[in-house]
Amino acid sequence: MLAFLQKLGKSLMLPVATLPAAAILQGLGLLDYEKDLHLGSAIGGFLNQYIAPFLNAGAGAIFGNLALIFAVGVAIGFAGDAVAALSALIAYMVLTKVLGIVPATFGFIGDDVVLDMGVLGGIFAGAWAAFLYKKYHNVKMPDWLGFFAGKRFVPIVTAASTMVLAVLIGMIWSPVQDVISDFGNWVVSLGAFGAFVFGTANRLLVPIGLHHVINTIAWFQLGDFKNAAGEVIHGDIWRFLAGDKSAGMFTTGFFPIMMFALPGAALAFIHTAKPEKKKMVASIFIGSAIASILTGITEPLEFSFMFVAPLLYLVHALLTGLSMALMYLLDVRLGFSFSAGLIDYLTNLKLSTNAWVLLPVGLAFFVLYYVLFRFVIVKFNLKTPGREDDADDEILEADVSGAKISASSRAVKILENIGGPSNIRNIDACITRLRLIVNDEKAVKDAALKQLGASGVMRLGQGAVQIVFGPQSEQIKDDIKKLL
Repeated sequence: MLAFLQKLGKSLMLPVATLPAAAILQGLGLLDYEKDLHLGSAIGGFLNQYIAPFLNAGAGAIFGNLALIFAVGVAIGFAGDAVAALSALIAYMVLTKVLGIVPATFGFIGDDVVLDMGVLGGIFAGAWAAFLYKKYHNVKMPDWLGFFAGKRFVPIVTAASTMVLAVLIGMIWSPVQDVISDFGNWVVSLGAFGAFVFGTANRLLVPIGLHHVINTIAWFQLGDFKNAAGEVIHGDIWRFLAGDKSAGMFTTGFFPIMMFALPGAALAFIHTAKPEKKKMVASIFIGSAIASILTGITEPLEFSFMFVAPLLYLVHALLTGLSMALMYLLDVRLGFSFSAGLIDYLTNLKLSTNAWVLLPVGLAFFVLYYVLFRFVIVKFNLKTPGREDDADDEILEADVSGAKISASSRAVKILENIGGPSNIRNIDACITRLRLIVNDEKAVKDAALKQLGASGVMRLGQGAVQIVFGPQSEQIKDDIKKLL
């Protein structure tokens, strides 16, 4: 189950990665170039009339089809094949079409009921299509039906089976969607406490990569908002970007943490490192801090102390919850498309409420994290980066016969220190981490991998190993696959 949920979490990141493009388009499209940027009636008026509407239309195309994007993204994440993605598209189209006529067909539902599964429908369609792809992509047929054998059978069986499932789901979905809506509205009604619980849980689930699962529910399913066109919008992020001024309780509090607090922790790591290792630690953490500030990618920073100081990480999780609650109480509302970095802060500023309050609060969190982390690291002599004992593992000299890449290559050295090609059963990556299934976990050399830039190594059992390399993880995976 843990492996499945991790796979789901990784799969959900693919559709989420499309949102920054939509947010940037919308952010630029919502600007009044004549009044906001003072470009004058000639240039500003031209941009308002001939450019902004197309930017808004492009953003709307993405936000208006989030469930479909999730369907395709989840199928690719689970199956990794274009046929699975096509089947997911078919599954979602069949699902939504059938759900649209179920109420009128079955009198006990009510003609006025509108069945809407939201992104859950997209996730279901993608997962179902991926399951059928894995089960039937090698199916054999008699010669006279040979054209429909193998992968060509997958879209057929997906369409037929989804039609049946959609009818069954439609017969029970009306009360289910009412429960989901009531639950979402109840969570939203919890206000600061609900924001605190979500923020704390979000950080506590980062070590096992399951934070993406609860994020998807909170950001794309909870809460309801009817836009100007009469469409019902679900989810904290989607509602915020659609103009719901009450949205943002599950996003705003991350900005002080990602833009200010964790960079403060990075400065504490640099200042507490051994003198001879300060330059090396600074070279790593300055880059990680900049990534956190600009993009909100924090895992390289968090994994650097997550396991060497678990109590400190627990405090970090609680402080994240506190930031979420504080932003709610101060009536600050700011959403993001990808993560709570400066890019999203500036992009979504026009839709925000009291976003300026984030800056002084963020500076206070910077000081708090710096002082707290520095005190705890020194007081308890924690082996944070730059303070550890000399590594027992040395980077092995790589010897990959026939490789077209030099022996000094980072990818080659990483491959050697995860046990070589024979130790890898499966390799994948998400935004910040390599996800491996290996034959022998003991062959994975933690210290050597950290010398090569890894922030952390996690062993999840049954050969599942995750190595955090930050945003470079995808490229490292591709380089290793070339060697394999």
